[in-house]
Amino acid sequence: MGVEERLQKILARAGFGSRRACEDLIREGRVLVNGQAAHLGGKADPERDRITVDGRPVRADRPFTYIALNKPPGVLSAVTDARERRTVTDLVDVEARLFPVGRLDLGSAGLILLTDDGELANLLTHPRYEHSKEYRVAVDGRPEDATLDRWRQGVWLEEGRTAPAEVSVLRQEKDHTWLRVVLREGRKQQIRRVAVKLGHPVRKLIRVRIGPVYLGHLKPGEWRHLSQQEVAQLREIKQGRPPRQRPGRTR
Repeated sequence: MGVEERLQKILARAGFGSRRACEDLIREGRVLVNGQAAHLGGKADPERDRITVDGRPVRADRPFTYIALNKPPGVLSAVTDARERRTVTDLVDVEARLFPVGRLDLGSAGLILLTDDGELANLLTHPRYEHSKEYRVAVDGRPEDATLDRWRQGVWLEEGRTAPAEVSVLRQEKDHTWLRVVLREGRKQQIRRVAVKLGHPVRKLIRVRIGPVYLGHLKPGEWRHLSQQEVAQLREIKQGRPPRQRPGRTR
């Protein structure tokens, strides 16, 4: 006999989305335990109880899929869209029911992770785990050193001051500057909002790393399965341990 767990945790581990999405499935009456409608906060034993979603048995022991995608601008970081716009799941041809981990806004590009491991997705997006995310950002003009220092120390937005960030100049063009920005928090459109407040709006934004996973040489719209090493490092994050970074990798 196994151990009883909360239903939303079992469903997330089985690939039905984040814990919040799984809670919605329960509220909507789409989850049954031994033929009876489940209730939010309920528990079950995945080895003993028969759990179904929309009549489909839940298998918590299935292997997970982990994908790295280079999201092009204009593609939504979502599974579906009511306006039938193109989404990141439209670009990945696998049988698993994938969903994006975190978001990139519509105009931004670069690395986004897709998986059917809801438990991992829940922890990667939880604010208490501050895994780093790295970006290449083109901003208008040439920010002065004092301006970049303000960004590094934290900038006041409507909801409060941002956490310290790593910001360095990569190169300067005639009318814009490319920056390397590393964040350990994920407020909505944070980089764009900070850049506007500092007087240097973003022209282009590309995410090149999430924790131990790098964009590498993927072209826009291309994707790949994560390596065993990358999956192992993500599992270290899942267990609450900071991942071991590979030295010398900045791409």
